[in-house]
Amino acid sequence: MNIFRLVGDMTHLASVLVLLLKIHTIKSCAGISLKTQELYALVFATRYLDIFTHYVSFYNTVMKLIFLGSSFSIVWYIRRHKLVRRSYDKDHDTFRHLFLVLPCLILALLIHEKFTFREVTWTFSLYLEAVAILPQLVLLQRTRNIDNLTGQYVFLLGAYRALYILNWVYRYFTEPHYVHWITWIAGTVQTLLYADFFYYYFQSWKNNVRLELPA
Repeated sequence: MNIFRLVGDMTHLASVLVLLLKIHTIKSCAGISLKTQELYALVFATRYLDIFTHYVSFYNTVMKLIFLGSSFSIVWYIRRHKLVRRSYDKDHDTFRHLFLVLPCLILALLIHEKFTFREVTWTFSLYLEAVAILPQLVLLQRTRNIDNLTGQYVFLLGAYRALYILNWVYRYFTEPHYVHWITWIAGTVQTLLYADFFYYYFQSWKNNVRLELPA
């Protein structure tokens, strides 16, 4: 554990709390892509298959439970909650997210560190997480105007992965034989997908105007 990893984890946790705050208190999921949330639920389900068989630390187990529980609860809220689901913008959230799943699975079967079920599912989760934000970004471009909580959620989600890149750089220079090309490349692709959003987020913050992405 190092400061970049810790801050990255806390930023990721903060993004989830912001989204849950929006959904639970305002009873609204306006501007939130169900497609992205379903992809994240699949990411965590395949990444944490070892939650009851491979113990790392209390911290690690708690974080796994939080991300698993929160991802599936968010999907439930948007799909089933009688008030929240009314605000779901299904007319604009039309990204065919299932088309992201198969290429990621095929890539995981072809490019992995070790050909075992556990390793392939872990690698699949890395590839899928790299592109899971795409439906959300497309939805924000279509709706144009973005409320503060939704903007903060996406910003924190992108910032978490950027902090993880710093974590990898730190570990590369401080730990012998620390090389994980698949993780590094997937994480870099994921961060680059946020570049456009980051630009407009900081522009809106600097000019004190409402965040709006170009169509």
